[in-house]
Amino acid sequence: MPRYIFITGGVVSSLGKGLASAAMGALLQARGYKVRLRKLDPYLNVDPGTMSPYQHGECYVTDDGAETDLDLGHYERFTGVPASQSDNITTGRIYSRIIERERRGDYLGATVQVIPHVTDQIKQFVLSDAGDVDFVLCEIGGTVGDIEGLPFFEAIRQLGQELGPENAVFVHVTLLPYIKAAGEMKTKPTQHSVKELRSIGIQPDILLCRCEIPITPGDKRKIGQFCNVRESAVIEGRDARSLYDVPLEYHRQGLDREVLRCFGMEDAPEPDLSRWESISTAIAEPDGEVTIGIVGKYVGLLDAYKSLIEALHHGGIANGVKVNLKWLDSEQFENDGPVEPLEDVHGVLVPGGFGERGVEGKIAAARFARERKVPFFGICYGMQMAVIEAARNLAGVDDAMSTEFSSEGTSVIGLLTEWTRGNEVETRSSDGDMGGTMRLGAYPAVLGEGTRVRDIYGAAHIEERHRHRYEVNVAYREQLEASGLKFSGLSPDGVLPEIVEYEDHPWFIGVQFHPELKSRPFEPHPLFASFIGAALEQSRMV
Repeated sequence: MPRYIFITGGVVSSLGKGLASAAMGALLQARGYKVRLRKLDPYLNVDPGTMSPYQHGECYVTDDGAETDLDLGHYERFTGVPASQSDNITTGRIYSRIIERERRGDYLGATVQVIPHVTDQIKQFVLSDAGDVDFVLCEIGGTVGDIEGLPFFEAIRQLGQELGPENAVFVHVTLLPYIKAAGEMKTKPTQHSVKELRSIGIQPDILLCRCEIPITPGDKRKIGQFCNVRESAVIEGRDARSLYDVPLEYHRQGLDREVLRCFGMEDAPEPDLSRWESISTAIAEPDGEVTIGIVGKYVGLLDAYKSLIEALHHGGIANGVKVNLKWLDSEQFENDGPVEPLEDVHGVLVPGGFGERGVEGKIAAARFARERKVPFFGICYGMQMAVIEAARNLAGVDDAMSTEFSSEGTSVIGLLTEWTRGNEVETRSSDGDMGGTMRLGAYPAVLGEGTRVRDIYGAAHIEERHRHRYEVNVAYREQLEASGLKFSGLSPDGVLPEIVEYEDHPWFIGVQFHPELKSRPFEPHPLFASFIGAALEQSRMV
């Protein structure tokens, strides 16, 4: 039976519960244990698929097509364990299941209530489909005291009782603010957060205290006494130099040792952290640097591009260089064009997105990169804008557009209404539900012989994760290829364009999928490694 670690948060959000969970998983892995990580989100949406990136940040997609919280990206990047539909649950999904069962009559006339029906569903989710693992780490979203989170806290409280202290440990992430005017670190917010947690029946075993300065022995002792935890279980969590230093820093502070001590596993093997140390060294000691211009529409909240940012840094690790990111709002290019802001970059990346805003700026950025011979990487929406740019300026389709943002002009990009997934045909309509109706998850693609992408992947067949509703119209393939834009990757049936590239360009690739979702620090995605390599060559030419 797996042991369970429940990670909660208090005082404020954005303290890094997701990173803490991922780092704990990585440290346990380094000791030879198998782990699985899960996220319990209290919001009423069924999933984050219909949320604005400004509301929720990136929507992370798994191989099996789940639209999930961005923390699952941290879990995968730190542990390499693929997440799935069964690793992220929301209040919306829980209530949907309960209401569906109630309508069927499954509850046999009983009054359906939060306790036991909602809490039982949450417990069932936590315990189900764990697989052959030693530890399951469950992060509870939000902060203790939130109204919407109460059923989740009650559910894990019950699980703590049912599993017993030998099989369940509670880690509470909290804040120790430093008041500069007073010159003091304040422990009271942490005390009140733990008091709130204890009032609902959960006694934390470990406190992971986010702070700006070291915690003094006196403060550790004070926190331990007032919060009823061992002094050694008060773990300091200061900002690390990079995300990938977090496991090393938490190990130095004794987090993994304290977790195992709570389970009575003091004789556990010491961790092998050599690969984390090598990544830390590669990041700290780069041999050069490149600048990538990212022309996006959600640049006001960088969490909207979390996996993309990390994949670019992974590409830097693969090439031994530091990657500087220059964020550019695509709307600023709508009138004047992108020439001046992109003059000093070594590569241009146009990421995914939805809707009409900023479209012309993205098209202008693709044109700049094509004409100036600057390495270009278009992802999902970015690929589609590169195709529209080619259609307008090379293939003679002056009114080329996408039906996503215009009903007029020539629809080079159109709504995908039918496609094949495995042995089944999936269909969609323009007036159907918005949530969960895109082409989601891993789909195969065939790479053409003699293409740059086939050389990059070193394979003829690949499988990548998708999240989009519109597709490049393959009917324009011949016309576009005659103008120089090669369709170098297609779905196995040849109907859906997956990758485009220019043969006479140093590096210009557009992909319909999201390769950033499969990039890892220890296994940088080949496209990102190649793109940063091309940017490095560009920097040497300047």
